[in-house]
Amino acid sequence: MDRVDMFIEVPHVDYEKLADTRSGEPSVKIRERIELARELQLKRFTRTKLVCNSEMTVTEVRDFCKVEDSAQSLLKAAMKQLYLSARAFHRILKLGRTIADLEGTDIIKAHHIAEAIQYRPRRTE
Repeated sequence: MDRVDMFIEVPHVDYEKLADTRSGEPSVKIRERIELARELQLKRFTRTKLVCNSEMTVTEVRDFCKVEDSAQSLLKAAMKQLYLSARAFHRILKLGRTIADLEGTDIIKAHHIAEAIQYRPRRTE
C-alpha cells in the first residue's frame, strides 16, 4: 500500500476568482515542468536503486538535499514551533527537493521549504 504524505486544505473560493477569465499556466507547460523534474531525479539517482525523491532514506536525504542557509533557518524554526518529528523533518526535505526540482534548481531554498511545510498533515484535536 502506498502512503500519502502530502495534505492540502482547500479553502472556500470567492465567486470573483472562479469567474475570472484570465487563464493560469497551461497543462502542457505544467506537464513539461514535471517531465523535466522527473528527468532531474532519474539523473540524480543514476548510481542508486532510487527512482524518485520520495524513495530517499535519511542517508540519501543528507546526500541529495542541499539547503540554503535561510531555508535551514526556516526549517529549524518550524521544527521548534510546530514540534515536528524527525520523520516530518525528512518528509519536508524530500518534498522541498521535489519543489526545487520543479523549479529546476539544485539548492532547496526557503520558499521551497515554506511550501513543503504547508503540505504537511494537520493535527485535528
